[in-house]
Amino acid sequence: MAQTVVDAFAATHDVTVLCGRPSYEPTERRPWHLFQSEPSGRVRILRVGSSDFPRAQMEKRIFNYLSYVALAVPRALFLPCDVILAMTDPPFEGIVGAFLALLKDKPFVYNIRDMYPDMAVGGSIVQPGLLSRIWERLHRWALRRATRVVVLGEDMRNRIIAKGVPPGNISVARDGAEIPSGSTPAPSLDSEVIKTIRGNFQFVLLHAGNLGFYGAWDTLLVGARELSAEGIGLVFVGDGAQREHLQTAAKDIPNVRFLPFFPSSKICSVLAAADAHLITVKRGLEGVVVPSKMYGILAAGKPIVAVAPRECDVVSLGEQKGFSIYADPDDPAAFANSVRQIARNPELLRQMGIAASAVAPEYERSKELAKLVTILEEAAQS
Repeated sequence: MAQTVVDAFAATHDVTVLCGRPSYEPTERRPWHLFQSEPSGRVRILRVGSSDFPRAQMEKRIFNYLSYVALAVPRALFLPCDVILAMTDPPFEGIVGAFLALLKDKPFVYNIRDMYPDMAVGGSIVQPGLLSRIWERLHRWALRRATRVVVLGEDMRNRIIAKGVPPGNISVARDGAEIPSGSTPAPSLDSEVIKTIRGNFQFVLLHAGNLGFYGAWDTLLVGARELSAEGIGLVFVGDGAQREHLQTAAKDIPNVRFLPFFPSSKICSVLAAADAHLITVKRGLEGVVVPSKMYGILAAGKPIVAVAPRECDVVSLGEQKGFSIYADPDDPAAFANSVRQIARNPELLRQMGIAASAVAPEYERSKELAKLVTILEEAAQS
């Protein structure tokens, strides 16, 4: 997503990206250099020599973050700019961005992808206490310092307003999805990918993406066990900090399967393989995480089972527009019943898919990126 944002800015502006070494994908690992410059048109990527430990172990992940900040902050002080944009990886990047903007006397735009420390506390990564209180106080300071706060949805906007930020300082710019034009031929689908995902299940509910700390995973597994004799399969495609735990918990549930990520070129086939897609947010994290996978699912014309609090956009928008069905994230039986409702009603499933396709153009990615570019331009002139 950062790449799409940079590409949008670079169409009309010079952009410097100050980042670290990749740690998600082993094939993307880079040799160590204290600093490395990668120019590309109007974009200059400056990569600092942060550590690149795999992200599954939290202690090593934190070291990646700290080594990045230790090298990036001194370098950033000497980079010319008109406006500073910070996202939320590392989780405290907004605080770092606000600090840099203060030192450089530049406008600061804070684009929140996941809200911290709310995410860390709500996901039981950090226990409530002195650290979380200090982190929250610094985060609120960064929010007040921001020329503009950009969030991913109305649910997150409401969270920020509750922290005392004036509503006029907050803008919603969603991630959106690429919507092919009517003249663009439909992408060809890989039958092997579809077969691998569907297996022998009559109905496939798919969760494709990160298996992090945000999901109502126990609810899903208990509900899936209840559906095990009905030909309904729950398939997870992806990886994340909770995958090992989930696999262990699901080892004796026959209708739950785990698959690794497929190459990005196969995303269309992955989306097409499911009868319906699953989006989950556990209670307490509504507006803290905003699963942007929703837009790709809509573009694929697929229904969504939203196992999330009602305050989440995927629930409120889904019920309003007709593309999602709700299930309480604390109620496995309600989740199982929601899945049964669409699995046993092909016409309802079809209508939800039509609704998804109809609403997808409202969240076309280029339109959302244009909003973000305008926000940056206005901030630079402030």
